[in-house]
Amino acid sequence: MAIHRPTFQRPSPDRSRGNAPRVGITLGDPNGIGPEVILKCLHEPELPPMLPLVIGSPHVLRVHADTLGYSDLTIHVVDEVPETVPSDGITVLRVGEETPTVSFGAVTAAGGALAMEAVARAVDACTSGALDAMVTAPISKDAIAQAGHTAPGHTEFIAERTGTAQPTMMMVAGGLRVGLVTGHIPVSQIAAGITQEAILQKLRVLERSLTVDFGIEAPRIAVLGLNPHAGDGGVLGREEEQIIGPALARARGEGFDVEGPLPADGYFATQLDEGYDAVLAMYHDQGLVPFKALAFDRGVNYTAGLPIVRTSPDHGTAYGIAGKGMALPGSMRSALELAVVVAQNRARYEDAAQRVLP
Repeated sequence: MAIHRPTFQRPSPDRSRGNAPRVGITLGDPNGIGPEVILKCLHEPELPPMLPLVIGSPHVLRVHADTLGYSDLTIHVVDEVPETVPSDGITVLRVGEETPTVSFGAVTAAGGALAMEAVARAVDACTSGALDAMVTAPISKDAIAQAGHTAPGHTEFIAERTGTAQPTMMMVAGGLRVGLVTGHIPVSQIAAGITQEAILQKLRVLERSLTVDFGIEAPRIAVLGLNPHAGDGGVLGREEEQIIGPALARARGEGFDVEGPLPADGYFATQLDEGYDAVLAMYHDQGLVPFKALAFDRGVNYTAGLPIVRTSPDHGTAYGIAGKGMALPGSMRSALELAVVVAQNRARYEDAAQRVLP
């Protein structure tokens, strides 16, 4: 299949500070498709106004750009977050050594280390207020483990670096929002992680994020059961009666509009249009398998409960197609768009809160 190789002519909206959020975009694993989808997204004219700052290795970006045929791409290299970015080319906040190796499709410790160095730099820039949001291109959990990182992924690493005790992974595709009680843990540990306090904590984070980050007044949240058919009255498991149901009663006592526990196998087929603003699943695959089936090419991984704004495309490094020009940028584009929306919503919420102070 022939690959279309356009020249790189990024649109030139107003890059003055104004209301355009400053968005840091980490390159992800240098051997995966992260740099490719970033390049393709920044080439599109449909992106909302933002000040995009790629964070990573300029050399890695150049290798991917040359592979895509973006021979005329200008890369502006900076060592600190700039006040504005030029309208031509791409501005890159330099991370790592001068010319790191790019081996398309390879899982390497060096690639994992470089990817996470960029993430750490982006988190610190958001925490300091130099950036308004960050978007993370995919990393390899294997590669970052080889590099010595103990956090299993972006969510846990960013939570630890920002001192966040209870982050909540939320998958977003338009009005479809799926939160998780338990995240990246072995299946054998899921049942032990389902407690009343865990459910309540996730509901509190989810409700506040829906209100502040998504601008939804009085959000309605559906909550799934753990067992098949939500336990079938206790025949297939008693977590719904002993843990989930009582947790939801407590949540209603705190003023939350929640419904459940609902059977997970039927929810995504029959109840998506019931007016819920989000659904809380009990574990990773219970929520992400149907979500990705419905919205894989446009889904976004959003981390609720952080003091900073972080989004990510809903796909991995896709080593099998890295360097082939085949990666679809839809999910990365959605991640960039959502980062802008959430950053703007948070700014409006904070402005409103300040106005009512005496």
